Amino acid sequence: MPGQHIENLFRRFKGEVVDVKTLSGGIYSGRISEITNDYVCLTETRPEPGQQVFLSFHAIESIVVGTSDASE
Repeated sequence: MPGQHIENLFRRFKGEVVDVKTLSGGIYSGRISEITNDYVCLTETRPEPGQQVFLSFHAIESIVVGTSDASE
């Protein structure tokens, strides 16, 4: 995904809970808290609630919106 498009996608869902899968196979679940033109910051909901994770747009493979809250 080109950088500007993924940045706009994250801005659209800022404050929402998302699951982000990276190219390395990692899956991060959290609330979108900060967005720049290079990365997004998620405040994790699991497995370490409150921990911040910074993901580079180049490392992101896919995003699922709104799944993490349903299981908690």
